[in-house]
Amino acid sequence: MFVVSLKRDNIKKIIIVALLAITIIVGVFFMISGKGKNSSDNTAVKNGISMKAGDNNERLAFLSQFGWEVTEDPIEVTEVIIPEEFDSTYEKYNELQKEQNLDLSKYKGMRVKKWTYEIKNYPSFENSDGIIRANLLVYNGVVIGGDICNIELDGFMHTFTFPEEQKSQGETKSANSVSSEPVSNSQSAAESTSAPSLAQEATTG
Repeated sequence: MFVVSLKRDNIKKIIIVALLAITIIVGVFFMISGKGKNSSDNTAVKNGISMKAGDNNERLAFLSQFGWEVTEDPIEVTEVIIPEEFDSTYEKYNELQKEQNLDLSKYKGMRVKKWTYEIKNYPSFENSDGIIRANLLVYNGVVIGGDICNIELDGFMHTFTFPEEQKSQGETKSANSVSSEPVSNSQSAAESTSAPSLAQEATTG
């Protein structure tokens, strides 16, 4: 039988070292948690616009900030994976995102959710059921991208901005030049993200 005897001074040193280690671990944990919280808070608001989209009410509120009136329930919900490498379609779509201070390149390889709503008050299309849609790309309860689109063959696509505001800001090119060339059948770019570049897409309801 071996008996290990420790001097009182050695015991004190061991206790001090253990306490220091615990203090460091706890400090690092709270520092990381704090950074994550701050990052989330900063992402949730851009230029005074709330980007929160954790539930249906928040998604409806997001669209209403731009003046859009949409169906209360989404007409489509899918999961897509942002590709690791962007093809020409994705590059052009991401240029559209950058016009609204968003950037999908930060989310390469990540799985995101796409929520699609029917717009009811698009100028000159108020009585065109299902033709004008809003697509929201959502990651961790925050809007990271999306578009407003006309799904007709000769349709269009532009940022979340209401058309009248786009005209006043000289952004009418968004509704034309960023439209159907890379997206067959004038699918929205958010839909095209799930077609040519995203091999995996699971409909969730």
